[in-house]
Amino acid sequence: MSSLVQILAMRHPRRPVLLGCLASLSVMTVLSALVGWATPNLISHKWAHHITTLLFFVFGLWSLWDGIKDDGDDDEFAEVEARLDDDELKRQKRPFLSQFFSPIFLKAFSVTFFGEWGDKSQLATIGLAADENPLGVVLGGIIGQALCTVAAVLGGKSLASRISEKIVALSGGVLFIVFGIQSFLSTVES
Repeated sequence: MSSLVQILAMRHPRRPVLLGCLASLSVMTVLSALVGWATPNLISHKWAHHITTLLFFVFGLWSLWDGIKDDGDDDEFAEVEARLDDDELKRQKRPFLSQFFSPIFLKAFSVTFFGEWGDKSQLATIGLAADENPLGVVLGGIIGQALCTVAAVLGGKSLASRISEKIVALSGGVLFIVFGIQSFLSTVES
């Protein structure tokens, strides 16, 4: 997702890109937390805790695998730019929404929303909200997503040239595993 945000911020004014991405991630975080909050009503709190713990370990191993198999190719930028160019050609006007929001805001919102749908952070948010205080999960999720998005919009290209995706994936994998260990060692409230 950050590549999309970086390219949008390079091509368009940063403010509507940043606001569109932040709005999208905030909506996604709230929706995910609501699903997580409702989950213990569908399955027991104990099972929700165990599933969350398992997801942390799976996401940790998945991120570590992505980091290990990353061969350092920077073809992702070219691929994402081509996809955005394709989207420009296929773009349909939305007169009603365009009256209230700029097209750049709408593009940043929709690209981010659909790009993040079903990713690790959304599933982790659902799991955390099922196991922890949903309000704290929403606040922490929005703050964390906002920090990452601001970094991607304001300094994405220079950050991408200094920090490899491999390091980011490996660091994320280690963090997911640390959270999994913490969750495994914590007690489950019935």
